[in-house]
Amino acid sequence: MLSRPADFARLAEEGVGKTHPLLVGRFVRTDLDQTRFGLATGRRLGGAVVRNRVRRRIREALRVMAPSFQPGWDVLIIARPAIVEADHDAVVGALRRVLRSGGALGGRSEP
Repeated sequence: MLSRPADFARLAEEGVGKTHPLLVGRFVRTDLDQTRFGLATGRRLGGAVVRNRVRRRIREALRVMAPSFQPGWDVLIIARPAIVEADHDAVVGALRRVLRSGGALGGRSEP
């Protein structure tokens, strides 16, 4: 996972954005042999309990898709307010579409 402010700033500056009604993905190519993720859940989503729940749901969906990640990407996932009311399948589908359109997901995404 990405955690340094410099990594988030680089994604905001140089990243290519792909949007969906539930979330936004920002992508930057790296020289690393892994794909790293950062999550942004703003206060517009709700209180801390709601934001933490959204982060857990996104991390779980990413964990399931992990074998299909293409190496060498930094990805920032920005949650939009509609994700709070979305069910699990909608979140997974949105993530899959955004990651595939950004180039960070390829191959099989089911275990």
